[in-house]
Amino acid sequence: MANARARHLRKHQTVAEVRLWRELRKLRSQGYHFRRQAPIETYIVDFACFSQRVVIEVDGVQCATQKDKWLTRPGTPI
Repeated sequence: MANARARHLRKHQTVAEVRLWRELRKLRSQGYHFRRQAPIETYIVDFACFSQRVVIEVDGVQCATQKDKWLTRPGTPI
């Protein structure tokens, strides 16, 4: 279910997400591999670089409070 939702979100990105994705892809040459609309357990984050444990959320604060609490707790798999 999460993978299908993530796939849908990748196909329907906002203008801000498209612009940021274009810039994040340039970082690959420096060894940073970002994934867009990456499922992490029960959440889907806009962008994630798992090797550096970095998550970027772009648009709004719809569920940011819950997601932020979950992502910053010890033991989160990012």
